Amino acid sequence: MYLLVTGGAGFIGHHLLAALYAKYPGVQITCIDNFDPFYDVAIKEKNIQPFLDKPGFRLLRIDLGQTSISHLQSLIPEPIDAILHLAAKAGVRPSIENPASYQQANVVGSQNLLEFAVSKNIPHFVFASSSSVYGINDHFPWKEDEELIPISPYASTKLAGEHLGKTYSEQHNIRFIALRFFTVYGPGQRPDLAIHKFTKAIFNEEPLTVYGDGSTSRDYTYVGDTVNGILAALEYQGSNFEIINLGNHYSIPLLELIRAVEKAVGKKAELQYGPEQPGDVPKTYADISKAQQLLGYNPSTTLEVGLAHFVQWYREQRGE
Repeated sequence: MYLLVTGGAGFIGHHLLAALYAKYPGVQITCIDNFDPFYDVAIKEKNIQPFLDKPGFRLLRIDLGQTSISHLQSLIPEPIDAILHLAAKAGVRPSIENPASYQQANVVGSQNLLEFAVSKNIPHFVFASSSSVYGINDHFPWKEDEELIPISPYASTKLAGEHLGKTYSEQHNIRFIALRFFTVYGPGQRPDLAIHKFTKAIFNEEPLTVYGDGSTSRDYTYVGDTVNGILAALEYQGSNFEIINLGNHYSIPLLELIRAVEKAVGKKAELQYGPEQPGDVPKTYADISKAQQLLGYNPSTTLEVGLAHFVQWYREQRGE
């Protein structure tokens, strides 16, 4: 098996690489990552380090939004069985400040990769979408056929990626599976995300900022469960186009999350309150029945167990 994985140096991406090598002995992987400085590049360098000496592993440090199809063809001459496209410019709030850069990275980058798939006759394309495409929608839990009301440029770029996938699937007979991720957490989580920020604040005995009144809630999904869903999508051989939620089917209020992090760390948090942030939705909550039916998806990691894994990893990073 020969795979092209994008975003492999990121949080979910490096967990996916480890799972691919564990599940498919002898797999060959080309990884594309531009090491975007949205957060400390040293973290990504550390994430990718274990794979650099793997037989058949190739790392390409390129920006898909700025790369021609012919250049990709010259860099990757081998036949490819599937693309796992996780690379994206991340962050809801920063996308409001600089929407054009998100359009270039996430929409143009995805289109370039789809054009590359057409040129190479790559039959299978798994796309990392986002629960943010649902926007403000109170029809909980969210099914994949809900009305979509994205409220940030980031969310709009993810929805555009899904639409591109539908177009290329119909025109070029590519199997395109869009997976809508729901607030993924676990060891190695990005430092800009809530659980990481909360844990850091509690460890350092610093004030923890709650935006709004603390009533927002999220469907937190452990990274191992998300990766299992991606692996199942890689092996899916059904219809040529599907959009599938990969959540945990359980929405947890923010203050309840903070209490759970306090318990995992063993310290109390000092809370301070700030204004609601633009682009944030009040609640996410996934209906995962489609993922269960089509992919055999079964998220089994409770928040308590997942947070314990994260806090153990965090302590190790601190040298404790």
